[in-house]
Amino acid sequence: MKKLLLLTLMTALPVMAAPTPKPENIENENVYVLMELLGSSLKLIKEDYVEDVSYKTMVEKALNGVLTAQDPHSGFLNKEEMEEMATQTKGEFGGVGMEVSSENGLVRVVSPIDDTPAFRAGIQAGDYITHIDGTSVIGLSLNEAVKRLRGTPKTKVKIKISRKNKEPFELTLTRDIIKVDPIKFEAKGNIGYIRILTFSEKTTTELHRAIKELKEKIGKELIGFVVDIRNNPGGLLDQAVAVADTFLAQGEIVSTRSRKPEETLRFSAKTGDMIDGLPLVVMINEGSASASEIVAGALQDHKRAVIVGLKSFGKGSVQTIREIPGFGAIKITTARYFTPSGNSIQAKGITPDVEIPRAELKELPKITGWAEGDLDGALSAEEGKKAKDTELPKPEEKKTEDENAKKDYQLDRALDILKAMSVFAEQKEGGNGK
Repeated sequence: MKKLLLLTLMTALPVMAAPTPKPENIENENVYVLMELLGSSLKLIKEDYVEDVSYKTMVEKALNGVLTAQDPHSGFLNKEEMEEMATQTKGEFGGVGMEVSSENGLVRVVSPIDDTPAFRAGIQAGDYITHIDGTSVIGLSLNEAVKRLRGTPKTKVKIKISRKNKEPFELTLTRDIIKVDPIKFEAKGNIGYIRILTFSEKTTTELHRAIKELKEKIGKELIGFVVDIRNNPGGLLDQAVAVADTFLAQGEIVSTRSRKPEETLRFSAKTGDMIDGLPLVVMINEGSASASEIVAGALQDHKRAVIVGLKSFGKGSVQTIREIPGFGAIKITTARYFTPSGNSIQAKGITPDVEIPRAELKELPKITGWAEGDLDGALSAEEGKKAKDTELPKPEEKKTEDENAKKDYQLDRALDILKAMSVFAEQKEGGNGK
């Protein structure tokens, strides 16, 4: 025991003897003294750590540590990670298909991406990933965790999920090429339904194509649009502005405000509303983040749309990529987003005008024995025949093409709300003598 203690003390001696900056200089934030502290520390790690670590690796991890300690969306990106980010904004990458963030040392699912391995496995917004392939994510940076989730298509990755009000469970996902088409759309009767999955480079172009095709398909019977941005994790700022501008004829869309008031940026709509003022409903939930919240906030503040669903994620900060030639880049939070009325999105999110919870509809058992024909002495429907014995023709069973659609309670309610808005708009126009 004494030998072990002596060895420990002897090992610590070089650290204790190493020159360190004076405390008063550190408190005064003397950058040169602090750089000396960092350099001395890296040298000691290089010399004494149990395994050999390159200075390059240490500096990258140090930078990433400094940035992620400020907020979960900042970080250091090496060359490989920069290429991955560029690929993702173009709408195609390899992995399991979910947007994630870092929270309390764990990986939190912001939202799964439609029609991906993660989506099909039932992963939900708000789930926490605690382990990847049997290894705890605690101690990993967000970039490192994402790198482990991604990989060659057809290979498998096992993750452990922690979900509120449920015992932790494991899922094995098969990686795939995640090709995200930013827009899906269809006619739902006389309503145009548009699903925006992500805000990538082609989102606005595809949105305009969807609106044009729906107008042509539905024709004069078109009464309005439902835009679904549930589980949309965001993307490019310019695309969020352009999507909001599609439905706004004028006014501010969003502003970004940094530490310096003179650097405030404001983005406004151009003249023209592509759907000509038709009623508009926008669907959000807790997986709607960043660019999605910009769109919902702008349309809500200008009273251009009724926002329905659940409160959004609350990611209202702006990240800027600052390239460091030869090394990579730092992704740093430089500002916050504010809606046209001046409300901050950060950590607050967008509260819907009409809250619609998730729910499942199920058929209730039929009530029997409680009808006029069951009463004693009830008049018969026909001569010599009681009403309860009358055989009525059975209605034909209608089969829907998409069985999942009728299970989407939130979408059903959004369509109902838009129909009501359309009726009100017609009554209002009639009252104005139009």
